[in-house]
Amino acid sequence: MSQHTLAADGSELAPETAAKAAAARDALAERDGVLVAFSGGVDSSVVAALARDALGDDAVACTARSETLPAAELDDAKRVAGEIGIAHETVTFSELDDPNFVANDGDRCYHCRTMRLGRMYETAKELDIDTVCDGTNADDPGEGHRPGLRAVEELDVFSPLLDAAITKDEVREIAEAYDLSVADKPSMACLSSRIPTGLEVTEERLTRVEKAERVLREWGFEGFRVRDHDGLARVEIAPDELERALDPAFADAVHEHLTDVGFEYVTLDMAGYRTGSVSPGGGDGGEGDDGEDAASDEGTESDEGAGSGEDAESRDGTDDAGGDGTVVDLGRQYPR
Repeated sequence: MSQHTLAADGSELAPETAAKAAAARDALAERDGVLVAFSGGVDSSVVAALARDALGDDAVACTARSETLPAAELDDAKRVAGEIGIAHETVTFSELDDPNFVANDGDRCYHCRTMRLGRMYETAKELDIDTVCDGTNADDPGEGHRPGLRAVEELDVFSPLLDAAITKDEVREIAEAYDLSVADKPSMACLSSRIPTGLEVTEERLTRVEKAERVLREWGFEGFRVRDHDGLARVEIAPDELERALDPAFADAVHEHLTDVGFEYVTLDMAGYRTGSVSPGGGDGGEGDDGEDAASDEGTESDEGAGSGEDAESRDGTDDAGGDGTVVDLGRQYPR
């Protein structure tokens, strides 16, 4: 069984949340086996933990590898699956094979999720498993433009969190009850969400976005996105971290490093980071954790070019840096 046990009947969860978690676990236990579309984000991790508790070795987590999932997210998914104690499979495909996805219209997430879930069902069939489930939670249907959820419905994917009316906040509480390391992990959307609707998704754009965001992550930023406006990088930083980004040293360093990875121009968006700022209507546009993220269909959440499973440093050539604000060798030494 799972290395982590759920305190569904104890004091770690509020009674209502504990009852919902138990209901989701019981619903999973009614299946002969399940394959969890797994990103390693908090939603799919909770589903995987519940499934492992309910079904033991008859529960499998599966992560889809493609150009839109950062290599670091795949590594995280592997680590979290091991933490849960659930068997972990990976499947590889390319969204760029589908011209509808490449066109990047308002239904990009629908096309992506249809492909990913199709690969999940193929893998489930190979494992003699009838049920594919995902991490859609009770808050997801009301969060703006979410075309990927249509694919979930059309393909009859089982969403135990949604069926048990478990909200995002409750998902995090359940993750803490399982003692999962991802309980507080921020939502992670696929790299294609950084490309404005109507601008084609290409491997070149996905790759430079991943490299650019890795630099910011190494510099210790937590809430950010690098949007690719056809060669212009629009850097969004969370409001509580924006002061650091206003440092002239940051401006100098971010321009140097982002032009090095392929951008022609680099700008800082003074409105700060917000999800879905390049999606139809400026809504969520698929930036959920496991609802619309790269790997949840999954999943968060992909790795060729922008994630082929090769070492991340070998792809972008940046030096390692801690997230604690210490001085590291990153060209012109930022942060300092």
